[in-house]
Amino acid sequence: MAEAHQAVAFQFTITPEGFDLQLSRQALNQIYISGLRSWKKRISRVKNGVLKGVYPASPSSWLFVAVVTLATLYAESDLSMGLISKIQDHLPLSVSLSAHGQTMLSALLFSTLLWFSLVLTLRFCLKLLLSYHRWMFETHGHISTTTKLWVSMVKLLSSRKPLLYSYQSSLPHLPVPPIRDTLQRYLESVRPLLSPAEFDGMKQLADDFEKNLGTRLQTYLKLKALWATNYVSDWWEEYVYLRGRSPIMVNSNYYGMDFLYVTPTTKQAARAGNTITALLLYRRKVNREELNPSRVPGTVIPLCAAQCERMFNTTRTPGEVTDTLQHWQDSEFVAVYHRGRYFRLWVYSAGRLLSPREIQHQIQKILDDPTTPVPGEEKLGALTAGNRVPWARARKQYFSSGVNKRSLDCIEKAAFFVTLDDEEEGMKGDDPAGNLDRYAKSVLHGKCYDRWFDKSFSVVIFRNGKTGLNAEHSWADAPTVAHLWEFTLATDAFQLGYDTDGNCRGEVQRSLPPPQRLSWDIPPELQEQMNVSLDVARALADDVDCHVFPFREFGKGRIKKLKISPDAFIQISLQLAYYRDQGGFCLTYEASMTRLFREGRTETVRSCSNESCAFVLALEAGERREQCVSLLRKAAENHQNLYKLAMTGSGIDRHLFCLYVVSKYLGVESPFLNKVLSEPWRLSTSQTPVQQLELFDLINHPEFVSLGGGFGPVADDGYGVSYIIVGENMINFHVSCKNSCAHTNSRRFGSQISRALKDLMSLFSSDSEKPVEKQQP
Repeated sequence: MAEAHQAVAFQFTITPEGFDLQLSRQALNQIYISGLRSWKKRISRVKNGVLKGVYPASPSSWLFVAVVTLATLYAESDLSMGLISKIQDHLPLSVSLSAHGQTMLSALLFSTLLWFSLVLTLRFCLKLLLSYHRWMFETHGHISTTTKLWVSMVKLLSSRKPLLYSYQSSLPHLPVPPIRDTLQRYLESVRPLLSPAEFDGMKQLADDFEKNLGTRLQTYLKLKALWATNYVSDWWEEYVYLRGRSPIMVNSNYYGMDFLYVTPTTKQAARAGNTITALLLYRRKVNREELNPSRVPGTVIPLCAAQCERMFNTTRTPGEVTDTLQHWQDSEFVAVYHRGRYFRLWVYSAGRLLSPREIQHQIQKILDDPTTPVPGEEKLGALTAGNRVPWARARKQYFSSGVNKRSLDCIEKAAFFVTLDDEEEGMKGDDPAGNLDRYAKSVLHGKCYDRWFDKSFSVVIFRNGKTGLNAEHSWADAPTVAHLWEFTLATDAFQLGYDTDGNCRGEVQRSLPPPQRLSWDIPPELQEQMNVSLDVARALADDVDCHVFPFREFGKGRIKKLKISPDAFIQISLQLAYYRDQGGFCLTYEASMTRLFREGRTETVRSCSNESCAFVLALEAGERREQCVSLLRKAAENHQNLYKLAMTGSGIDRHLFCLYVVSKYLGVESPFLNKVLSEPWRLSTSQTPVQQLELFDLINHPEFVSLGGGFGPVADDGYGVSYIIVGENMINFHVSCKNSCAHTNSRRFGSQISRALKDLMSLFSSDSEKPVEKQQP
């Protein structure tokens, strides 16, 4: 083990003649190489800091400015308009330098100042350009001259290849919307959900809020926006995620799944070897900033990359009042769980990343390890699955020193967490649909103790080679994790690959130290608390009803031919499905990103609108197809406009949320904000877009279809729906609800979604004059 090697690097004994010092060359060499790797990373960070600090200019442009300045001096043309002479007069080294040397030094100082000024000017211009969002609201195919000119300017300033974080300082800050606009949009969003009397009451509350308390709260919020990088993100992270005291398992954490049809190898250790390698290769790209910045699909507009910073080597630490996120710069190992035992697996040797075959070899050692868990070790992870306060107290009492602290540090400081699961999952056997549902539940919560839910993400490798991922939500949103998971699946299947026997490729260095078994001292009192947390977690997990199904009738290809946004088409279908399932409408949450702004995270698109409700009611009433199609197009256009408003900082919910936080800091009560923040989201939806289309050749390899991922229900009496549009002809859905609610059923709602999608598509048949037949559920 690496610790053992370092411990014997220096050995000495005391003899009558003095000290007898012995050195271990192998251990010293390991220390030297490890230190060399650390220094290389530091130098790389400094280099990248310079490159992104001057972007969109380049460091070499300083030389160009200096040469031009010196050339003008020799041509007896003073580019500085006398500034070089003034600098020369104030040089402290004027006595020790010749007149020519003083002139050269002054010219170089002037060139540097001029270059810095040009860099700041270019960055300011780029920031102004990225603050322009009118392009998003223009009709496709009818682009204004202003937008065309703007696109050309952005391309010109972005012509130099950027690093991952090059655009960060040029991204605009999230603006605070006018309070009147937010209140008007809010009232418009709840109009179809309230009776006339209820709407009048809500309107009165909103008017009173705007005239009285709202203006005061808005002033404080504008002050914060002037001072903070993003006026929403820090409060959102703290109050929505870190201050939550209920279990993060199911309630907050979300999951990602493997390919639908393909399992690259059925050997558990081999799949673990390639998966761990791919994840570490992605980490290397993040550390070196070699990843291309994410952009708005089909454009050159960059998105904020700040969420990538805490992707690896990060854990959520429990606290009695609030949790905290801890991030370490580097970690050379991963934590592994198998059959109730915890291991530390070193993934670097002599400064190099182990090959996939070597990691497979190490994983196989864990799988073959015959030892049994010590009392209480097997279900230790249940502490991360239960309520946060008991875990915080147990951590403080039992994990603050000794062997428990050292072992917990290994888990929390690991690059990520790996579970080697004893179960087999995937679409297999005689019940593929039911197996997919069980697969989703397994990745979402497992046995409630065999995942470490506090880690930034945990990878699950099942016995038959299937994989999955469980992600903690506070540090990042799903698109960031989805980008990582896309890279991992593609690298595993297409880049690293397997030999004919299903093993990883590469050679094995047999002298590798074995994985280190972590030690624990778990007293009966702690085991008792673990059982309490496990009971809470199991009750929560047993209550979750998951349903995963691929919709194969059509995909975005046919929808786009209708000149309708695929996302709007799906969202309106969800409204129709919910109406048929529940007999009414509800407040609907659709996640939209605000990463056009620095440190932006998400905003809510309130998908249940007057227009979508009008279409659903017309369709269910059997109105003529022509009228239904017209209402559908109007609803889709309105949905797209709401989505664009949310993306460009004019959403409703984050603004109202921050006003509510300010009111709490001031100790004032707002009946309007209290009512708004207590409204339940009975239908919570999210799209997981495929971001790296170049990684998957679905034309030649259609079997490599991603299943996407999902999340638990937000409301006890509602549904959670996640969907991923894969290729041109498939949409994968993940539906969740709670078994304890008699009015919801995930499979029933999944059937309603499929039916609604087909009914919307059938509206565009050639027989446009025939009334729509009202169907019974």
